Amino acid sequence: MQQALVRSEERLKPLDVVAGFKIRPGFYSLNGAVAMPNAVSFTIHSHHATSVELCLFKRKEMVPYAVIPFPAAYRIGKVFSMMVFDLNIEEFEYAYRIYGPNEPEKGLIFDKNKYILDPYARAVVGQSTWGKPTGNNDFFKARVVRNTFEWGRAKQPLIPMEDLIIYELHVRAFTRADSSGVEFPGTYAGVKEKIPYLKELGINCVELMPVFEFDETNNSREIDGNMLYECWGYNTTSFFAPNTCYSSSLEFNREGNELKDLIKSLNEEGIEVILDVVFNHTGEGNENGPFYSFKGVDNNIYYLLTPDGHYYNFSGCGNTLNCNNPIVQDMILECLRYWVVNYRVDGFRFDLASILGRNEDGSPMNQPPILQSLAFDPILGDTKLIAEAWDAGGLYQVGSFPSWNRWAEWNGRYRDDLRSFLKGDDGKAQAAALRLTGSGDLYPPEIRGRNASVNFLDCHDGFTLYDLYSYNRKHNEVNGWNNTDGDNNNYSWNCGFEGETDDPEVMKLRWRMIRNACVALMCSRGTPMFFAGDEFGNTQFGNNNAYCQDNIISWVDWSLKEKNANLYEFFKHMIHFRQEHEVIRRDTGCCSLGFPPVSTHGVEPWQKEFDWESKLIGVMFAGRTRDKKKDDIVYAAINAYWEPQCVTLPELNGGLNWHYEVDTYASSQIVSHQDKAMTGRTIMIGPRTAVVLTAR
Repeated sequence: MQQALVRSEERLKPLDVVAGFKIRPGFYSLNGAVAMPNAVSFTIHSHHATSVELCLFKRKEMVPYAVIPFPAAYRIGKVFSMMVFDLNIEEFEYAYRIYGPNEPEKGLIFDKNKYILDPYARAVVGQSTWGKPTGNNDFFKARVVRNTFEWGRAKQPLIPMEDLIIYELHVRAFTRADSSGVEFPGTYAGVKEKIPYLKELGINCVELMPVFEFDETNNSREIDGNMLYECWGYNTTSFFAPNTCYSSSLEFNREGNELKDLIKSLNEEGIEVILDVVFNHTGEGNENGPFYSFKGVDNNIYYLLTPDGHYYNFSGCGNTLNCNNPIVQDMILECLRYWVVNYRVDGFRFDLASILGRNEDGSPMNQPPILQSLAFDPILGDTKLIAEAWDAGGLYQVGSFPSWNRWAEWNGRYRDDLRSFLKGDDGKAQAAALRLTGSGDLYPPEIRGRNASVNFLDCHDGFTLYDLYSYNRKHNEVNGWNNTDGDNNNYSWNCGFEGETDDPEVMKLRWRMIRNACVALMCSRGTPMFFAGDEFGNTQFGNNNAYCQDNIISWVDWSLKEKNANLYEFFKHMIHFRQEHEVIRRDTGCCSLGFPPVSTHGVEPWQKEFDWESKLIGVMFAGRTRDKKKDDIVYAAINAYWEPQCVTLPELNGGLNWHYEVDTYASSQIVSHQDKAMTGRTIMIGPRTAVVLTAR
């Protein structure tokens, strides 16, 4: 559509001359800057602005070489649009100056002396070198881009939600360490170099931590000689622009080609791409934060404000986006459509998504318009929508997030209940059984379908899986907050020694606990997700809030893949095992033995209720193979007790016998398919051990 509009407008002639530039009214319905062969259309809207000026800068200059006021006649409603002729997009950058009332008690803080970043900018200037501040000036500029990427006949994988195995990673941290061995460390290209590794591991979806433009130098500081940056990327500068620091080469007037190439390459290998997006707040913070975009466009529209004009802080980061205001709704919808259409993104994970369900007074809404719009938007119709169903203001909606049978959720209850059960806490068996079988108490299939739960035991926020069994408490002293930051409720266990140790018995137990966690994750109904490096024991040395650590604390240490090869092979085996057995992921039809699709078991079979002292859970998945020619039955049991337990298995007939697939207590860890069938129905499961059996 845009290309057609551009072609139809190519013959348009200038109407006016302002500040020495030929101009005419632009494309009012196309937000941002739109490049044409001989002109650029600049469009911005502001509900309260009285006038707007377009400021043009020579590349890398901080003082404009031209200031072009939008003529009064070039305003329709609240939209200012102007087409400027004879501009070479290779030669300039742009920002706005916006005039309007300054009445802070009403949330109006227009400042004609500040340069304002276009909220719809497709590329932001000034942050192309990691860790290098933009300078003393507290503003960003945008550049006009031209889409030159050729998608050809590329198709998205469109993998069903229940078949995904999600691998969360940070673009920079994933390959920044020298041990990654890539040519372009810490970049989109570096991730692309690791695609063969991702294929070998067996995952089919990567979830990229924020790749929208952000300023990692915001709040940067030096602690004990180390520079700390806001390196996770959760303080967004611009929602439409990819982070240029993650590019291996400068892309001045190309629309994120390196990121597009990464997504296309992953899709070609059958790997989907989910973006972690942050629509709950921006990097502008509160009254003491920077002022570079939304504050200067329409502060009291884009942000949730108290009656006296201060910022609500349900994000914990200083401000909260006013997501259910129609203006902000439109921006979010346009943004997500843009990433789906222009970057072929397969899904989005929404950080602190409960904020998207808050009204303008901060109260929760029953049917938030923005969440409903996203659920039913045609462009997003095949796009995964995943909510982090809580916020920093205390709104916790795991299991109750408004979904329209469309939204999935990070299942925080899965994380907490399984962590507690796996380390042997009392009273957790019943909850753990629910989590392993799909969390039907939270997501009734008749209401939420069977694809609502994203199961995880760890993620970027908190301990790595290795640290979960190496530390009883967080060790965030290097963050500079006297260890007060980060969550105190980790449900972790150090296996008898805090931190690194050479004690062989402690380490043997730690590796077994990690393998147990892997078994639980890969043998649960719902979509599994784990954090990059878990598969070979990556550590953050006890730091459970590594948001500011751009160093080996947060970087993936690839040397551990060889050092901990047994763990890597175990993860790889369990991933492939899950993919081979569809019955774990969904109902596949009745098996000949009449077993239900999912059932729970204890030391005796067919146990549905577990008492306070229970420390063993078995879960059985039963159905037909993909070709429907034979039964497919998987039984997984986890003994969280510190002593062995004798377990009676469900009875088989029809010539079937139970066979070991995995025993985390055994030195071999993975049991060969050629092993002989079990005799009898009774097995001894070792202390703090998981086993996986199949019937054949």
